Amino acid sequence: MTMQARGLDFLRDVDVRLSVELGRTQMKLKDVLALGPESLVVLDRLTDELLDVLVNGKPIAKGEVVSQNGRFGLRIVEMVGVEETAPAQDPMAISDTNPDITGA
Repeated sequence: MTMQARGLDFLRDVDVRLSVELGRTQMKLKDVLALGPESLVVLDRLTDELLDVLVNGKPIAKGEVVSQNGRFGLRIVEMVGVEETAPAQDPMAISDTNPDITGA
């Protein structure tokens, strides 16, 4: 089997790190050093916002936290960069967005 025929199938067994980002904040080092039990750190994300799903630090999806059998889980809600397919437009249709075709 040639490399081209297999495509990228050989990469399927490569280990990657999947992580979920709950939120971020920026703090001064003195404030970080003052953290301890019962400290509260407010993050930049609202409680109803979707969380970022990262593979090796790159965003691939958005999801929400779920609980299953006493463990945290993640439900993928949308993939990053994947747009829903719009219905195909007739290339001969008269449109303001196509300057090559006029109504005259």
